[in-house]
Parts: sequence; structure tokens; C-alpha cells
Amino acid sequence: MKNKVLIPILLLSIIGCSEGFNIDLTFGDSKSDSDSDNLGIDNAFASTYLPMNSEPILFKSANIYDGLGGEFRNYDLLLSEGKIVEIGESISAPGVLVVDATDKWITPGIIDIHSHMGVYSAPGVTTSSDGNEATAPVTAEVWAEHSLWTQDPQFALALKGGVTSFHVLPGSANLFGGRGATFKNISQNTIQAMKFPGAPHSLKMACGENPKRVYGNRRQSPSTRMGNMAGYRSAWIDAVEYADGMNESDEDRRPTRDLAMDTLMGVLNGEILIQNHCYRAEEMAMMVELSKEFNYKITTFHHAVEAYKIADLLADEGICAAMWADWWGFKHEAYDMVQANVAIIDQARNGTGCAIVHSDDAVGIQHLNQEAAKAMAAGNRAGYEISKAHAMRWITSNPAKAAGILDQTGSIEVGKDADIVLWSGDPFSVYSRAEKVLIDGAVAFDINDPKIQPITDFDLGIIQPQTNRVQ
Repeated sequence: MKNKVLIPILLLSIIGCSEGFNIDLTFGDSKSDSDSDNLGIDNAFASTYLPMNSEPILFKSANIYDGLGGEFRNYDLLLSEGKIVEIGESISAPGVLVVDATDKWITPGIIDIHSHMGVYSAPGVTTSSDGNEATAPVTAEVWAEHSLWTQDPQFALALKGGVTSFHVLPGSANLFGGRGATFKNISQNTIQAMKFPGAPHSLKMACGENPKRVYGNRRQSPSTRMGNMAGYRSAWIDAVEYADGMNESDEDRRPTRDLAMDTLMGVLNGEILIQNHCYRAEEMAMMVELSKEFNYKITTFHHAVEAYKIADLLADEGICAAMWADWWGFKHEAYDMVQANVAIIDQARNGTGCAIVHSDDAVGIQHLNQEAAKAMAAGNRAGYEISKAHAMRWITSNPAKAAGILDQTGSIEVGKDADIVLWSGDPFSVYSRAEKVLIDGAVAFDINDPKIQPITDFDLGIIQPQTNRVQ
């Protein structure tokens, strides 16, 4: 499908992003304030998100994919005070709002682990191109959230596709692109009011063509892949020395505070998660070796077109791979792709791999359920037996794990945030649509109620946002 618009998409990828279920929470647990090594850093720009007002809701006779591989037919789901309260058959809750979900499906809200919404806003004009601080190879000091435009119309379009949370990353022009952050898909007037409470920051790193092209074209380092590696290692050496200095008991001997080093130190301390743009297998393996040299953890490789070649290595290391279903070939390092890539990662080491279907695209994020369906179909054609209930993890619990928020959302379990989607039919069908999208138990989108169809301030007075944009 994307080959029909190859040239503009190619430019976006070069300039924009240029780019049995075992739940392992080793990189999913965020530290409490009392555990942190630097409270001043951690409390800066903290989330002020507050859930919208909600009322108890009982969905009756729904089919449910729980996001952990479970499938339940004709079950009830009770939500109250923003949480999932009960899942079962013939639930009775007098006085609550009852929604007949017969022949419909409920899933966890979709989570996109790789988004540039808000930092590459719509309309796509240079004045709002705020995703790449392409002024130096190491820009770990910048935070993507400081570029976020809260009125980006893309948020509402993603919401219509069932997306309840998303992780915004800087672009991949640099070796270290800066911090990423996770957001609830509720457009607000301030950035902090959208930030997912308790979600850890990430650090965007980038391998391969992008950094060496950007800086090599300026006759700067890096201009080669070996220059990339030297740049990573030099930065980590500085970070280790900085972290050691910050741990000095004598405050007078501590180094002057450095924003870039704060971020790298946060990674070394296990407080910030590495999200690593990387296409080629040998480069991903090299980054694993780099992480061992400096004793930090890689959370996820992004795009990972050749991940299938090292699927067992990724499973052994507990590293997720966030991939497209079938987007490839738009540059040299993206060429050697197989359509079963997602399934191969998922099935590695007896099904213990962590596969994610991501978008990295403002249109793709609107139908991640269909992207997951394509990846599932490709895996089954390759001989894997992947159920729909199993594949649902690729766009729900696995990205929640990679974002460090699986303890709060990403699956339908009692006590978790009531971030759910009611689908008109099979969520893997191109004919199904998200009828209701709930975030913390509040209806954020209702396909049948124009009053619950978010419109950004930017849209108002420019277009008719509630009309059918397809026709």
C-alpha cells in the first residue's frame, strides 16, 4: 500500500524517523521517587494528567481479547472509577450504565511504541518539524516532549483507530537523539497534562545510515558505521565518569550538572529505557555488545527489518523488536526483509520473544489493528500457528512492556487502567471499526455520538472535522 506513495514516505523516513507468554518486567518497572538517584531531574516536567470524569459501565455479552493471549466469548466486563473491576460471565451491577456488546469485541487500548505525533505535527510544515535536533551527533540533552504540540490533529485520528497511549520519540538523525515520553491520548492544553503518570523516559539511539549520512554529508564524524560505534563509546565513557562523579560524597567534588549526561546516567542507573533505531542484524548484535561493555539494558530495537536473523539472540537478551508488518525496501539497510519478521521474533525460543507492531507513521497509527493482522497472516503462511488472541499482544501488552507501563495498562486485568476499545466486529478485520474508545474508564471517542469525537482547536474553523474525510 505504501509503495504507491513511495517518494513522500521515503522522505519522511529519511528525515523524520531517520526514523506461553512470559512477562518480564525487568525494564517495565519504574523507580519510585525514593529509589531515584536524582530527584531534581526526575521531578522536572512531571505529569499532571488527570483522568476525565467517568461513570461505572458494564459491557454485556462481549467477546474479549485480553492482550495476554486469552480469548473469552460472551463475557461481561465491569469498569468503575477508571479501573477494570471484574471480568466474568453474568456479572450483575445494579444502577450502572449497561452496554450491549453482543457479537462485538473488546480489546485493550492500542499502544504505539514508536510515534512522532506532536513533534512532526500535521500539517507537515517546516515550522512544526521539531523531531530532530540535528546539530550534533550526541543530543541526549533534548526531550521530545518539549517539542510536542498538544493540538496536533493526528491525536484524534489515532484515537479513532483505538490508540489510547503512545510513545513519542525524537527522530534518528543523531547517535543519541534525546529523551522520549509516553502519553495518554487525551488532547490537553499543556504537555504535562497528557503525560502518562509514572511512565519512565526513554533514550532514543540510532544505528546505521541516518547518523553517518547526516554528519558525513557535512564532513563531520560520524561518516561511517565505525564512526557511529566510536561516537557511542566515547559518550558512554563520559557518562560513566559523570555518574561516578555525581556519586561523590563530597558535593564540592561533583561535576557541574550536564543535561546530556543526566540522561545517559539515567540509563546507566536503570531509570531510562533505551529505544534503539536499528535495521541490520549485525548492527543490532553490535549494540548488544555495546550495552554489555557499559552495563546498560536495551529495551527495544525499532524498525528492526533484519531482526529475524538474530531472533534467538533478542529473546535470550530479553529485548523487544518493534517492526512494520510489510514496509521495507525504501533504503539500502531496509531491503533484506521478510514478511514473517514479526512472527519469527514472536516465536523465538519457544515463543518467548517480544514482538511489537509499530507505526512510525501518522497514517499507520490509525489502523495498527490491521497492520497486526497482516503480520499474523504472514506468520501463519510461513507455518507458525498464531492465533488472533496471541497476535493482539503485539499492539497492546508488548508495547506496554517496552514503554515500562505494563503494570498499569496494556491488558484487560482487574485493577489496571480501564483503557479499552469496543470494536464493531473482529478487530483484525478491515471491516471493523472502533465504536467506543475508553481511557481510564471515560469514553474518549464514540463513533455514534458527535459530542464525543474530539476536535482540536487547530481544526476548528479550518475544516469540517466531523465529516467523512474518506469520501
